[in-house]
Amino acid sequence: MSSDQDRLVPDPRQPSRPDGRDGDGVLDLLARGELTVRGRIREASNAVLYCSVAYAGEEAACVYKPVAGERPLWDFPDGTLARREVAAYELSEAMGWDLVPPTVLREGPYGEGMVQLWVEPDPEATLLALVDDEAGEGWKAVGPAQVDEDRTALLVHADTPQLRRLAVLDAVINNSDRKGGHLLPTPDGRLYGIDHGVSFHVDDKLRTLLWGWAGEKLTDEAVAALGVLGERLAPGTPLAKRLAGLLTDAEVTALRRRVAVLIEAGRHPVPTGQWPAIPWPPV
Repeated sequence: MSSDQDRLVPDPRQPSRPDGRDGDGVLDLLARGELTVRGRIREASNAVLYCSVAYAGEEAACVYKPVAGERPLWDFPDGTLARREVAAYELSEAMGWDLVPPTVLREGPYGEGMVQLWVEPDPEATLLALVDDEAGEGWKAVGPAQVDEDRTALLVHADTPQLRRLAVLDAVINNSDRKGGHLLPTPDGRLYGIDHGVSFHVDDKLRTLLWGWAGEKLTDEAVAALGVLGERLAPGTPLAKRLAGLLTDAEVTALRRRVAVLIEAGRHPVPTGQWPAIPWPPV
């Protein structure tokens, strides 16, 4: 899925989301259901199709990203972005945080691809802002942003537990593209992150707008979640076996190393200066 959800031009008959279904039920629907393409999300860098999926009397809206529609990248192997999206979902679930919408790898109308449950964001929610002075209560400073030729403002993001969890998850998966449009707050107070295709690189490529906690101590909750994740990533575990079909051995090894480093440091990472810290465009 992409930051271009609001630019979608789909069939107006939008299927309803299966609220209240258990996680296994959602995955079963996404993996087994009949996919019908309703439209394409415009301006996305790769092919992103808005679909409905129907199975056993249930129907939901979803996003389908076929591998065939992925553009080659200089720093990621061709045809691997869909698998990285699924791996990000696996890591979110393993940490117990439910930060990535249910995501599966399956065959579709245009071949193998990632299928992810569609999440409708709350248009009233604000997670990012530009301020003239300093971050006020409930906000964390990211850094200066050029508004126009004559004005620079301070970019800030909300200081919420959900967003802080997502910052930790991004550090775990080495997300190189955490833009504002990839944050989906929902009307019921939940938060989802999307677009994780350029994650899990073996080199440090963390690029994000969520630097507000850089250098701060991890919460006890985060330390506990990382500890559980470290155990679940051990060789031979069910999670490790699933990741083996999604990432390379070197990428899984680098993932284990990042988790161990985070636990040992006990702090949110800081920009290294060897790689642009903020993605472009930031939103």
